[in-house]
This record gives sequence, structure tokens and C-alpha cells, in this order.
Amino acid sequence: MAITLTLSSKNYSSWSLRGWLMARFAGLTFKEEMVEQDDANARAELLLLAPSVRVPRLTHGDISVWDTLAIGEYLNEIKPKAGLLPADAAARAHCRSICGEMHSGFSALRAALPMNLKAHFPNFTVWSRAKGDIERVVEIWRDCLTRYGGPYLFGARRTLADAMYAPVATRFLTYDVPLDNACAAYCQTLMAMPEMGEWVAAAKLEPDDIEELEVEF
Repeated sequence: MAITLTLSSKNYSSWSLRGWLMARFAGLTFKEEMVEQDDANARAELLLLAPSVRVPRLTHGDISVWDTLAIGEYLNEIKPKAGLLPADAAARAHCRSICGEMHSGFSALRAALPMNLKAHFPNFTVWSRAKGDIERVVEIWRDCLTRYGGPYLFGARRTLADAMYAPVATRFLTYDVPLDNACAAYCQTLMAMPEMGEWVAAAKLEPDDIEELEVEF
């Protein structure tokens, strides 16, 4: 059965990265289909102006699933042995909760620190509202790493939560956000994954920049 994952920019689209990582974590074999950056709908989504995000989209035969959380839940159904959600019921509920929090929240962080894998902004000044979002992310990471022992948020196995928070790790590195040792180590763990290396390498090959997402300071 043909499987296609429709993606937007690899340099700028955090939602595309999340969906792609989920599919890779699930061990899914799929074809990538890229939406052109000059597509009006794609640009609206990247600039956080779209009412709903429809990229990434997983097409599995006659089934089409969009919205990253929906893709994650669908992958968990068709690939239950992949461990995308923890086996323990309490941990599974916890994982779903922090995935949902990332999915629906952190708007100030998204606006102040847009994903940009090709850039680096040392000594970047973070808006006060975004600082609150950063503190909450760090709180989530510390709690999970302490509770489940790392190196990933729910222990030794990668879950949907790691896919959801991986783009945040890239933002922290792009904008030189100071982190404690545990959170800095978690960022490095994520960035050291071969999947992340593959994604970042592809992002750096993208020819066109979206000027609205280039931070000026």
C-alpha cells in the first residue's frame, strides 16, 4: 500500500519535522512529497497565519491523516510495536498530555523563536512572554528526564513526545537559549539522532529563504 508524507519546508516547518520524525520512529517506509514554498497556503502555515495546519499530511492508501497529533495516534494504531507511546498507562497518559500541551500552546515561543535550521543568532534577546514558554518547556523536560531516567523524555525508547519537542531543541540551539546540564544534554541527544542529521542536512540544501521568518536584531 502506497504511503506518502506531504511536508513543507525542512528548514522552517516545525510541524513537518514532527510528523516526519513520528513516521521514522514508527519504522514506516514512505515517499516524501514537498509543498512548494511559494504556495500561499504553505506560507500561511509557516508564518502561523493559517487557521489550521494541514501539513504534514500522511496518505496511506485511501486514508488521509493531517494534523501532527492525529498522525502520531494513527501511527501508534498501525505500528503498535514501535513504542510511540509508553507501555505503562500512567506514562502513556503523561506522554499524551505533554504532546497535547506542545500542540496547543507555546504560541509566544513559536512567534519569538521561529525554527530556522540554517541560522544561528548568538546572544539573542528573547521576548518576556516567550521566556515563560521556555521555562515551561524546561520544566517538562526536567520532570520527564528525572522521572523516567532519560536519555529520552520517557526513558530509553523514543516516543511521540520526543518528536513533538525536537523542533524546540533546534530553536534553543539556533537562538543560544541557556539551559541547565540535563536539558542541554537532552538537546544534544535529539540532535545526535541519525534522523535529525538527515533532516538538517536536507534543510541546509533548501535554496529559497522565506524573508518573513528571518529574524532581524
